[in-house]
Amino acid sequence: MEARRRLWPLWLQGLALLWGSAGMGLAQPSTTAPPPPAQACSEFSQKSCEECLKNVSCLWCYTNNTCIDYPVRSILPPSSLCSLSNARWGVCWINFEALIIAIAVVAGLILVSIAVCCCYCCYCRRHSRSGPDEEEERLARKREERRLQSLQRKHERKLKHDEIRKKYGLLQDSDNPYSRFENE
Repeated sequence: MEARRRLWPLWLQGLALLWGSAGMGLAQPSTTAPPPPAQACSEFSQKSCEECLKNVSCLWCYTNNTCIDYPVRSILPPSSLCSLSNARWGVCWINFEALIIAIAVVAGLILVSIAVCCCYCCYCRRHSRSGPDEEEERLARKREERRLQSLQRKHERKLKHDEIRKKYGLLQDSDNPYSRFENE
């Protein structure tokens, strides 16, 4: 818990740094010319996959070496356009099917990691709450035992001192605490 409290300001500073650096690029006036209008994806057909995928809105199909517009209305391209094992988007060296599996595995690992962290934090929090209570009870019992032992030793000392006083005649009568002072 304490580690999370120490890391929280670092996260905020990092976020502020990223936000500020992103904002700095927007605040400066642009001196470059606007980018040229994007070419249609069909113009890259029968060329290479690399040329097609330079435009992020294009999808390369290896079955017929065509470059087509990515169907943005559906999440996955339909098999009527191109099968997932032959479709490439973003990079040419991995097919769309493997890309989806890789993204799903990474997302699954992240979710499992988050779930494990949450369970672990809840487990630690529960034990940290019950831990001090048991510890406090144990310390209170020890403290009470020491107090009782101290009282018992005090009583034993008083009895021993009373025996010594009685032996030497110094024990005063409890009914009459005053005695005559004898002058020799």
